[in-house]
Amino acid sequence: MRHLFLCLFFSSLILFSANAQFDPGKIDIVRDTYGVPHIFAKTDPEVAYGLAWAQAEDDFATIQQSLMAGKAMLASYQGKKGASIDYIIHLMRIPELVEEKYDSDLSPDFKRLLEGYAAGMNAYAAKHPKEILMSKIFPVTPKDMIQYSVLQLCVLSGADRALSSIFGGTVPMLENFKTAGSNAFAFNSAKTVDGQVYLDINAHQPLEGPVAFYEAHLCSEEGWNILGANFPGAPCILHGANEYLGWAHTVNAPDKLDVYQLEINPANKLQYKFDGKWETLEERNAKIKVKISGIKINVNRKAYWSKYGPTMITAKGAFSIRMPAQMDIRGLEQWYRFNKAKNFTEFKTALNMLAIPGYNIVYADRYDTVFYISNGRIPIRNTDPKYNWKSTLPGNTSATLWTNLHPLADLPQVLQPKSGYVFNMNHSPFHSTEGPENPVVKDVTMGYETLENNRSRRFEELVAGVTKMSFENFKKIKFDRQYPSKFAFPTNIDSLFLLKASEHPDIADLITNLNQWDKNSNAESIGAGTFLMVYGIVSKSLGDYRKTGGITTEQAVAILATVKTNMLKDFGRTNLQLGDIQKLVRGDKAIPQPGLPDVLAPMYSVAYKNGMVKGNQGDAYIELVRFTKNGPIIESINTYGASSKKDSPHYTDQMEMYTHQQTKPMTLNKEEVYKKAERIYHPN
Repeated sequence: MRHLFLCLFFSSLILFSANAQFDPGKIDIVRDTYGVPHIFAKTDPEVAYGLAWAQAEDDFATIQQSLMAGKAMLASYQGKKGASIDYIIHLMRIPELVEEKYDSDLSPDFKRLLEGYAAGMNAYAAKHPKEILMSKIFPVTPKDMIQYSVLQLCVLSGADRALSSIFGGTVPMLENFKTAGSNAFAFNSAKTVDGQVYLDINAHQPLEGPVAFYEAHLCSEEGWNILGANFPGAPCILHGANEYLGWAHTVNAPDKLDVYQLEINPANKLQYKFDGKWETLEERNAKIKVKISGIKINVNRKAYWSKYGPTMITAKGAFSIRMPAQMDIRGLEQWYRFNKAKNFTEFKTALNMLAIPGYNIVYADRYDTVFYISNGRIPIRNTDPKYNWKSTLPGNTSATLWTNLHPLADLPQVLQPKSGYVFNMNHSPFHSTEGPENPVVKDVTMGYETLENNRSRRFEELVAGVTKMSFENFKKIKFDRQYPSKFAFPTNIDSLFLLKASEHPDIADLITNLNQWDKNSNAESIGAGTFLMVYGIVSKSLGDYRKTGGITTEQAVAILATVKTNMLKDFGRTNLQLGDIQKLVRGDKAIPQPGLPDVLAPMYSVAYKNGMVKGNQGDAYIELVRFTKNGPIIESINTYGASSKKDSPHYTDQMEMYTHQQTKPMTLNKEEVYKKAERIYHPN
């Protein structure tokens, strides 16, 4: 009885706090034929309330685990698996940062938006107590949401990899055969047949989990009308299109984080030298509650802080990390400002916030503007050549302690190039269009990448010689599954395609498969099936292949011999199509999955069963936009469906369309949305 009373009291408390400020009866959730939520209300905070409810209906479990991470409670639910994330929260003092800056740095209207979203999430939890994973998550507060967003942006900046390296894990390589990434490109009227402006929005994310895309349409009477995608727990769209403009993101890789080795006092391990004086590390106790065998155990770990920032003491010494991402809490607000921008001037004003620590941005609008920028919060570093900013830095001098950031004008960018288009495939920002208007390196300490990859090279091939681009050809580029004429992997694999079947009879069938392959990754391709299994082996032994300058002939023979053994063991034959091996899987449904790593419509896979693999990251949410004088024409597709709940009819209803590269028409027109609605209801 006491337990029941507490549950009822808890539920009523959350429900009261939610409904005290917002009337769910004034908020409409309109589900379309595919279950995508279109949220309508008078104010932006009310729309955010409806978004939270709709997201919770579709993926409440993922949102809760994200909130656990932001509140440093993940280990209480996941056990040891979540302990490292909880420690990062404490080590980087994210709660303290949010507490310090929340009132002063966030605008009143954005805080109101956060309040609306939190209220919607709390209301859903109160109405569905059986779905709550851990009661201490609730009630959710706006500060909880900001803490999680700061954590995400710190991870984006490489915090997890740096800490793993410092504590003795694998040091991340600068080059990797597995080049997961995203695509974004835009064409203005100088390049299009019909004079419209085309935008491709297509980040390649994990297909499920906390950073898988959720599609939504948000519309208020305060000028918010946007369709696009976000991550579970985000109160606004992270990339998409409104009535006036749109933008796409790809991941970029400037130097967003620095690692410093401190000079420790031999007589006192908590003192480090800085500008000739001994300074004392700040020491705190990070209390982490870890679930082990169903029992929650309190674990205490030390968290240190130097003038540079978060500090770890290891057997090899003391190291500090410093990154701009952990110095600002306004990332989500900047995305909200993108949502509400009505032209390039307003969009650039939002860019000048410099709150989002990374991501390339490809922008287009109805006024015939295309724009590219390799965005980031990049420190202004000491240019003295004795400091190698790509390596560990001396942590004993103010000469390496940066305090200011490069202004927006310093970042690589292109506005309205004569070529009529901009693009990025996670390759060099200094090749974002064609011609002399490409950006140039201004400061080598910014650490921008200069590489090309298969996707950037293939895009070049498809655009070369095209005077005017039709929308049909634009879509063909987006959905292209072909490698370029010459591979552009960081590891040279040419030897695999130079073997002669007559000289290696034991693997002659696989050599023939590769030699006859047209480099297309359609599900029916036998060559692609063989290459997928080759790729799986090569990606596990990158270090060995780099030592020899790429794959040698002997290594190529050994790789194909292993592939043949695996094919015969698991499938009983070697003429396997890509779709025989690679599947798109959700629940009990498994269908042939086309796509290979680093093609324009890529897929990366993990082990599935019986020798098969299943897609887990790649061509995710796709939104194609044509800006016309009468407004945008939008089509989209998501990987599986709008809901992550197995009993939903929209759990897998987009899978076949996705694998066949079909899109669904979408609209920002309120009247049309209501007219074609599958279901209209209030969040209560």
